[in-house]
Amino acid sequence: AAAASPASQAMRDYLAGVEQALIARGRLRIDDGAEIALTAEKLAEDFIEVALHDEYAREGGRLVSRPTPAPLRRWQQPVRLRLEFGDSVAPDQRARDRAEIAGFAGRLARLSGHTVALTGGAGNFNVLILNEDERRAIAPRLSALMPGIPAGDIAALRDLAPQNHCTVFAYSTGNSPVYAQAVALIRAELPPRLRRSCIHEELAQGMGLANDSPRARPSLFNDDEEFAFLTRHDELLLQILYDPRLRPGMTEAEARPIVLQIARELLETQA
Repeated sequence: AAAASPASQAMRDYLAGVEQALIARGRLRIDDGAEIALTAEKLAEDFIEVALHDEYAREGGRLVSRPTPAPLRRWQQPVRLRLEFGDSVAPDQRARDRAEIAGFAGRLARLSGHTVALTGGAGNFNVLILNEDERRAIAPRLSALMPGIPAGDIAALRDLAPQNHCTVFAYSTGNSPVYAQAVALIRAELPPRLRRSCIHEELAQGMGLANDSPRARPSLFNDDEEFAFLTRHDELLLQILYDPRLRPGMTEAEARPIVLQIARELLETQA
């Protein structure tokens, strides 16, 4: 791996400080939150906030942070994860990242009942692990990798703010509610716990759990950073999302009674 540039080294130092500060405040918990009581009503409400809303709205080609109602979206074709590393990522770190992503893909597949796996060939879900300089130069590669990706999204990835450790964009074809391709970007400078947290969050969001909610708890899909990894609550959200009784394109009004029924069944089998 090449020597880190000053910008990349500064990012590495900044992120290490963020991780230490969060852990010191009792954040980035590594348990699954199982001791926090859940009701079917709360689980259903969290599902609607996380799966039936977008984190961002588009305004004049730009992305604006504002939760917006959205139809249910998920994949129908198998999810083929394709990993791409910047030259800055050392071989031993690549091996750790690859193992982490392969293991988590297996977990997503078991929970959703949907095929999710790492591929060595062409993928439909690209996972890019890039440092500061590599990310800033990403525009030509993204255009080649994902023809038709909106210019505003390329700009958002290229100009990612330091407080955003990672991000994901999932796309359907035309107005379809079925995902056809996705791209996740994870900062190569991330320290271990934040790095694993990003892998969990962006891959799970790319499955269709698109939004963060300040009310979702115990959950990774909450910007308070209380939990570092996918929790038991989040596993249930993913099981609901891929339940055959729900269909891509459903509105909140159509989905709500079915979601509540599935939530009740899932929590009964937990008891």
